Amino acid sequence: MKNKEHRRTYKKKRYIILFLITILIVAFRLYLPTIAKNYVNKVLADIPGYYGQVKDIDIALARGAYVINGMYLNKVNTQIQIPFLDFPKTDISIEWKSIFKGEIVSEIIMFNPKINYVLENQQTEKKNSDIDIWIKALTDLAPIEINHFEVHHGKLSFKEISTTPNVDLYFDELELTADNLRNVIEKKLILPSPISASAVSFGQGSMRLNGSLNIIKEIPDMDIEFALENANISALNDFTKHYTNIDFESGNFNLYSEIAIADGYLKGYIKPLIKNSKLIGKHDNFSETLWEGLVGFFIFVLKNQKTDTIATKIPLEGNLNDVNANSWIAFINILSNAWIGAFNEVIDKDIEFKDAFNEDKKKVKRKQKRLQI
Repeated sequence: MKNKEHRRTYKKKRYIILFLITILIVAFRLYLPTIAKNYVNKVLADIPGYYGQVKDIDIALARGAYVINGMYLNKVNTQIQIPFLDFPKTDISIEWKSIFKGEIVSEIIMFNPKINYVLENQQTEKKNSDIDIWIKALTDLAPIEINHFEVHHGKLSFKEISTTPNVDLYFDELELTADNLRNVIEKKLILPSPISASAVSFGQGSMRLNGSLNIIKEIPDMDIEFALENANISALNDFTKHYTNIDFESGNFNLYSEIAIADGYLKGYIKPLIKNSKLIGKHDNFSETLWEGLVGFFIFVLKNQKTDTIATKIPLEGNLNDVNANSWIAFINILSNAWIGAFNEVIDKDIEFKDAFNEDKKKVKRKQKRLQI
């Protein structure tokens, strides 16, 4: 009898313990989103010069993921309260296919993110440690290797609010993918992270970007191609009106560029093209009409008459702190486009990553090799 009572008592205790463990697990699971939310808010609060918070966090244990909802970030002490970062939904999850390869890496997918670069809010002294601060914040939010990154329906905006009219240039409906951002695979490659993007620009233009990065460096290395095509140039009127006091009634704006950066040294070009442009709107006053007529005369002289295009190609080269845009060559290229041969509306494919290695560095390496011989 005593043995039977002992077994019954043991079974009761076992069930009670299992019940209590189950209650604790359920309670922990229910409280887990609050723990995660408090953690993310602490990470945001620790970014010097910025403030922000998240609305809530959903946990999906089955796929090892958490979804951050309603996250925003802005600079402190700004007069214009437009969030610098506005991320309605960010999904951070474990990439299960990499687990079977013995690696724990993550995927980040962002939905409808907005980045607003407000010029007035950014005109403050920048510290050399800013890059390290952002890398630390990203590492704290996704504390494992990041192998895959996606953006869906994003928006990038450049705003200048103090101007009249306000300047607002943007890329909307941004779709972006990037892989191997933390050098998880292909570690021997110089540029291990492929990136591609597309968007709709101001003036309903089409933007595309392709290239490769090495983002784990303090100053990332990159080899990037960029094209913006068929944007209605009248969408630039707020910008051109403020800086040049001219506006466009019609025309198309294209921009092509290749940029290579190696160890903080940049080599590349930008090639803007304005096609079928027309100045002097119907509602311009006399002084605006006179000025735009003068500008229009020079545009007429300097444009290619066969293609009705004014264009140039501006070489860029130098240390990132002191990039030189060769204005003399840019002017020569305007004349070349007008009177010799029109520039093609394509990416020229004449910049490679190796071109970004500083000539001074190359000379030093050649000298070292000669000394070794």
